[in-house]
Amino acid sequence: MHDKYKKRFRGGSADDRLRRQIALEAARRLLDAFDVARDDPIPLDRLRSAAESDYYAAKRKAAAVLGHRVRPGDLPSDDEVRDQLVVLQRQRAADDEEGDEPPPEPPEGLPASSLAETVERFAVYRLRLLPLEGVKQDPTTHPEGDALYHSLQVFHLAREARPYDEEFLLAALLHDVGKAMATKDHCAAAVDALRGSVTDRTLWLIAHHMDLVSDRYKALGAKQRREIDESEYAEDLKLLRECDDAGRATGVVVESLEQALDYIRGLEGEEYLDV
Repeated sequence: MHDKYKKRFRGGSADDRLRRQIALEAARRLLDAFDVARDDPIPLDRLRSAAESDYYAAKRKAAAVLGHRVRPGDLPSDDEVRDQLVVLQRQRAADDEEGDEPPPEPPEGLPASSLAETVERFAVYRLRLLPLEGVKQDPTTHPEGDALYHSLQVFHLAREARPYDEEFLLAALLHDVGKAMATKDHCAAAVDALRGSVTDRTLWLIAHHMDLVSDRYKALGAKQRREIDESEYAEDLKLLRECDDAGRATGVVVESLEQALDYIRGLEGEEYLDV
């Protein structure tokens, strides 16, 4: 089959800089396809409904435009493209205020988590949570269904237990965002994706929320168990574990994602949170 992009491509695996370039170009193409005006917000509903094939086509064409032939496994993830969609939309808005300067490429060496430094934090939360609706879980351990519904159940239980503790509520709502990323360790992936948009306490709770699962706790070394047990957040972690275990019921009515975010947004004035 003839491939019109098969010409003068540079082979090899994609390094981090190339992945960012491809993700940025793919984001531009998706925004153009969505026909988004510079001063309009990102159409999250369109992102939510976009098929994997839409992202793949945008990434493949982006690589071709940049003059690279990249193996499918080395292309940036859909999540990396979503990061750049948010960054690009912010850059477009800034360009309209400052002139028609073309948007700069993402700085070399900038981790995906640095998205939080330039984007309003609730946009980061929404962007990380939306893909969870497409994450189907093992019905044996998660009979409730997708990971977003589970997360909203955990948030609902956390809200009943700690209605004014924003850091804890964020840990409950965001604890599983790493499941939407291509990684085996969803806790570490979530921490990396959220660093800069939540406090250290919230990050610690998310990082360790699986450690109190019986089999995993037994597999930890003595030093790791002692660090968890002696942490100032140990009781919080136990409560989060209880909410996580209980948030697996079928047919339970919970807040919508927007309702959950609006509730947390209403707690922004709490003095202990300084993000």
